[in-house]
Amino acid sequence: MEQLYNAYNQLIKSVDIGFVRYMYGQIRWAGRMLGLVGPRGVGKTTMLLQHIKQHLPVEKTLYVSADSLYFVDHTLVELAERFVKQGGEHLVVDEIHKYVGWSRELKQIYDTHSDLQVIFTGSSILDIYKGVADLSRRAPIYEMQGLSFREYLYLFHRIEVPVYTLDDILAHKAEIPGVAHPLPLFADYLKRGYYPFGRDEDYERELGQVIYQTMEGDIPQYAMMNVSTGRKLRQLLVIISKSVPFKPVMTKLAEMVGVSRNQLGDYLLYMERAGMIVQLRDDTGGIRGLGKVEKVYIDNTNLAYALGNNATDIGNLRETFFFNQMRVNNDVISSSKSDFVIGRRTFEVGGKGKGQKQIADSTEGYIVKDDIETGYLNVVPLWAFGLNY
Repeated sequence: MEQLYNAYNQLIKSVDIGFVRYMYGQIRWAGRMLGLVGPRGVGKTTMLLQHIKQHLPVEKTLYVSADSLYFVDHTLVELAERFVKQGGEHLVVDEIHKYVGWSRELKQIYDTHSDLQVIFTGSSILDIYKGVADLSRRAPIYEMQGLSFREYLYLFHRIEVPVYTLDDILAHKAEIPGVAHPLPLFADYLKRGYYPFGRDEDYERELGQVIYQTMEGDIPQYAMMNVSTGRKLRQLLVIISKSVPFKPVMTKLAEMVGVSRNQLGDYLLYMERAGMIVQLRDDTGGIRGLGKVEKVYIDNTNLAYALGNNATDIGNLRETFFFNQMRVNNDVISSSKSDFVIGRRTFEVGGKGKGQKQIADSTEGYIVKDDIETGYLNVVPLWAFGLNY
């Protein structure tokens, strides 16, 4: 265990606590067991280390990655047993999905050690939700996504902006202090601002690794696919990134990537759960997430740029940004006449030349325009919706 402690102490010393993600204040950290999930690269590990450094007794806490060589010869149950005997109180396990049989062993640890808190993370959301069924009500799961435009402004440029509610944004109260011209910053965010590692010189390679590991590692492993099917999924991802926002025609899509129509719905769901795409649904399901799929988008604009190169559709990018930022705090559904509906409000997203036609019959309709700095009446700049979390 000495090597585990050494690695843990090095990480704690190096972690920066100057910037904390939006999710931090939403988690009930005091529970005996909790999980944090989200796509690869969105900052889950950093947030855990920040929590340890700021709020837990470092000497009674242990952080370990589930892919550590320690687990070649030891189990999670054995680690917990030894840790508790040495006075340990908080066990933090990162990338839990990389440990075979993790949910069964966490359940055993929970039932055996009532004085031990266990916090775990997972990037393979598919595996986590499959395993959580074994944990029943023992572990609440929190989902985290990438940086908002607001968070990007602070992390990349140290520009501090408060969170604005949707009501604030629609009332034209959203502003970026000290920034008269937000569009250059917004354009940079769309290309590299969603992932905290967007500041790295090797950003493009790192993002490529996220895509590769998710599409040809996590999903095939979960769904027990062969390598060639994983590559077909990646081909499907590229097709979506270069398309205008569309309602999926399953038969045509299946033919394009060489899979059966019956399999395609499952594949799209796997890709959605893994944080690669998002599906816009109507309200026929009555419960969030169960409606009929109306459009398919790449999950975020950084992925869209990386996959589409220079062929990414601008209309796709605009709608992708709006949907990505709004879905964190709002239920976003499709509209039969325009782009999106949130509660009683209808939204049409476009460039600065976008007119009012699509929302003419709406009770409360808004035009969301790219390439404008300020809003007026029912016209709101697209960038402002990035200040919602």
